[in-house]
Amino acid sequence: MQHPAPMQALFVHGMGRSPLSGWPLLRQLRKAGMQTCTFGYVVTVQNFAPIVARLTARLSTLASQGDYILIGHSLGGVLLRAALAALSEEVRPPTHVFLLGSPVRASRLAHKLQGNRLFRALTGDCGQLLANDPRMQGIGPVTAPVTGIAGVLGASTQIGPFRDAPHDGVVSVSEVSADWLTDNVHIPVAHTFLPASQRVAAVILERMARIQPQSSSPPSQTGK
Repeated sequence: MQHPAPMQALFVHGMGRSPLSGWPLLRQLRKAGMQTCTFGYVVTVQNFAPIVARLTARLSTLASQGDYILIGHSLGGVLLRAALAALSEEVRPPTHVFLLGSPVRASRLAHKLQGNRLFRALTGDCGQLLANDPRMQGIGPVTAPVTGIAGVLGASTQIGPFRDAPHDGVVSVSEVSADWLTDNVHIPVAHTFLPASQRVAAVILERMARIQPQSSSPPSQTGK
């Protein structure tokens, strides 16, 4: 009897991080029987468009090998949305997309920092993109099922870019929310640690169990 090919999972890290930041999450997915891979980039030397072009080619290759899910942390989710929009209609779409603290509109923090010389030097074109609402609005919604996972561990304060809005220390819940998301999950985790959170892994595995009820992996708590 031929067994179905395992689900593939591609992780795209956030700005200033590396593919290693997703290791704790991908380890949990591998234990559940998925095949995992990563996509890396460096914003200090690469502009947004060339990164998206390279990621689009990577998605086409991934899609040719079977079913897959996509996981994007912060800027990684923005890159994934742009790459999915650039995919040919003949390319197999992802089974599910998971956006971890990924802004869908201009970031208040990036807007506040966009004129800072150090921020501009370290984040380049991608940092300016995150601060620019027309450019962010130009990246359309994802047509595949999308789960948005937002951290809500940020402290409430009357100073700073967030005031009393719920946030994860880098982006607010409103900045990662959209009506085209299939569902939203809020968990008490700071932005940087979303890819390392067992709660995030549990959310992904629970959503995948709904799609693949034949999976032998144990049920997980969503952390809602």
